[in-house]
Amino acid sequence: MNISSPPIVSIVGKSEAGKTTLVERLVSELRVRGYCIGTIKHNVHGFDIDHEGKDSWRHKQAGAHTVAVSSSKKVAVVKDVETEETLDGLASKYFQDVDIILTEGYKKKQRPKIEVFRGQVHETPLCKGDKHLMVFVSDIDLDMGVPRFELNDIKGLGDFVEKRFLMKSF
Repeated sequence: MNISSPPIVSIVGKSEAGKTTLVERLVSELRVRGYCIGTIKHNVHGFDIDHEGKDSWRHKQAGAHTVAVSSSKKVAVVKDVETEETLDGLASKYFQDVDIILTEGYKKKQRPKIEVFRGQVHETPLCKGDKHLMVFVSDIDLDMGVPRFELNDIKGLGDFVEKRFLMKSF
């Protein structure tokens, strides 16, 4: 477990590039290695995790500012906010017990980025010239000035992330 704020690495790419799949596979790879992983999905369009007709949805519809659903295994909170929470704010409030936070999105933030790019889907990469790009994951051999991994090389990507952000002291 991390005592200070955990590192935050953003998985970015254009729509349909495979960001969610990469996050899933990288989380699984890092879990096998013994790390505790947190994820944050950025949604610029807003979202609703509650389902119409459920008790918690009804509480929110009735005017509750904050609604929590709690069980012996999980907790979820839906809270109205005036402005979007910052990554640092989310990390300090909810992610102190993880070793690393992987975000999906936040392409405009100044954070270390891993870009997912598939040549069959898009013509040009998203992060060309972005000084925060640290890894390029792609099905085509394109020099972005950073290490490049094949889409299926999750072990290699896991090695890179582990060495760069997670090396445990023994």
